[in-house]
Amino acid sequence: MAQSNTPTTAPIRIRFGGYQMPASIHNQAARRFGERLIARLGEDRVQFELIGNVLDLGRPSGDLPSMVESGELEACYISSVRFTRPVPEFGALELPFIVRDRPTVHKAFDGELGALLEAGMHANTGVRLLGLWDNGFRHLSNKVRPIRTPADCRGLTIRTQMSALHEELFAALGFVPIPVDVKEFVEQVAGPRFDAQENPLTNTYNFGVQDYHRYMTLTGHLFGGTAFILNTQVWRSWPTDVQQAVLEAAREATVYQRELAGAEDAFVLSQLDPAKNEVIVPTAQERQAFIDAAEPVIARHRGGFDPRILAWLS
Repeated sequence: MAQSNTPTTAPIRIRFGGYQMPASIHNQAARRFGERLIARLGEDRVQFELIGNVLDLGRPSGDLPSMVESGELEACYISSVRFTRPVPEFGALELPFIVRDRPTVHKAFDGELGALLEAGMHANTGVRLLGLWDNGFRHLSNKVRPIRTPADCRGLTIRTQMSALHEELFAALGFVPIPVDVKEFVEQVAGPRFDAQENPLTNTYNFGVQDYHRYMTLTGHLFGGTAFILNTQVWRSWPTDVQQAVLEAAREATVYQRELAGAEDAFVLSQLDPAKNEVIVPTAQERQAFIDAAEPVIARHRGGFDPRILAWLS
């Protein structure tokens, strides 16, 4: 039988990086993206690989954006805090007690704020922003004592994200902030370096912090955004139908991720053992004390943002 001279095209390869455990809502959403993409294009046209936790490779989570920009990965999810320098508007999410609730921030992400952030990423980085995911409201945990007011924070060391504004906030609350990548924190959570940390409940639980921190205080002091990004040059190399399939799969994954996020706090709280963990829900008066302590930080920084952005979030 004569051989066909029809050229074959190698499948498009998408390596998607993350920094969490397999069951995390972020990795579930990343898998959904891959599944929907393959359903549209077929396995003969696209190969999808989820590298769900680069920490297992010895890499800090902060390497993910550069891994995407360099082409080591095609895509990843990463905290939006990592993009406040090239896209300063992301910094509005770092202001404490600004985000009203999930429906409000989701509407902003899907509307004018999302469009503004997307344009900034395209103009100032080597990646495209394909989705803004819900990393939840951030809360406190610690191994020393119950925290009900800022007075209880005094002198405790706390791991924070790599953000100068976060350092300023937690110092204002009385903590001694130590900004490090989550890889370093997870490696040292059982040791003496950190008394406290702050994270969405989903991260606290997936990183196993509850095994070392008895006290969980539901302050909701910050809302975390997660950026789903893709290498721009890789994007430009794809045919139009592939680009369209990627956009559609990304939208579906984003909807799915936010649905998971909405149910995650209740799930995590149901998994905590009351014999090992004490969950503290501040009263309105106690929470106001945190807001009052943070107000000088808010006042110093809110003027640096377009008032429209803060209105979209609040």
